[in-house]
Amino acid sequence: MAAIPLRRDYVIYPEPDGQPMAETDLHREEMVDLIAGLQRRYRPAPDVYVAGNLFFYYRQGDPRSVVAPDVFLVQGVPKGRRRVYKLWEEGKVPALVIEVTSDSTRSEDVSDKKRTYERLGVEEYFLHDPLGDYLNPRLQGHRLSGARYKAMRPMADGSLQSLSTGLTLRVEGPKLRLIDTASGEPLPWVEELDARALEAQERAEIEAAARQVAEAARQAADAARQAAEERTRVLERELARLRRELEGRKGG
Repeated sequence: MAAIPLRRDYVIYPEPDGQPMAETDLHREEMVDLIAGLQRRYRPAPDVYVAGNLFFYYRQGDPRSVVAPDVFLVQGVPKGRRRVYKLWEEGKVPALVIEVTSDSTRSEDVSDKKRTYERLGVEEYFLHDPLGDYLNPRLQGHRLSGARYKAMRPMADGSLQSLSTGLTLRVEGPKLRLIDTASGEPLPWVEELDARALEAQERAEIEAAARQVAEAARQAADAARQAAEERTRVLERELARLRRELEGRKGG
């Protein structure tokens, strides 16, 4: 009996792969910073989708045709949570991919993934090696020129410009910073936002305490004024009484 071929809509496209998100705290933190920074930047844009460490299937019917970019950005698709990204359903390839690479992923990042992204038409592909294990320079970028990737030429400080997003990528210590190219404003890291939130909370608490002290001082001043006014009234009443007594004696 001949086997009955499976319909394409019966193909299972796995979601988790059982692998960790990143191999070190530094790699994980950088991925989170990059994804969160891009999501905040494009929050007002309804047709820009940012994700990372998500299965990206690029050939219908073949679940082996899959990559999981550390960070990617797609223009022209609606926002929303996705379990996986299927190219044939979305209709758009990422404009930007960033791989936070390491010694254990370098062979895939610089060869297999690069060829896949190039073939799919991903406009810009960046690699950053936080620990400096093997990339020199630690930040490298490729931009499509025709159908092939061409290495980006870094600026004097080693930064690279993303034309698809209007961002500049710059190495700061072991981490990668995203900067708005037009304004020069850096996109804050999560720990910086946490520090700002803590600072704002502490400032709010100090201001609240200052208001409480001011209110207590106002109430004390009001109480002192009312006590002084009451003493004045008592003295005036006593003085009036003495005057009446004195006048009564004079009249007698």
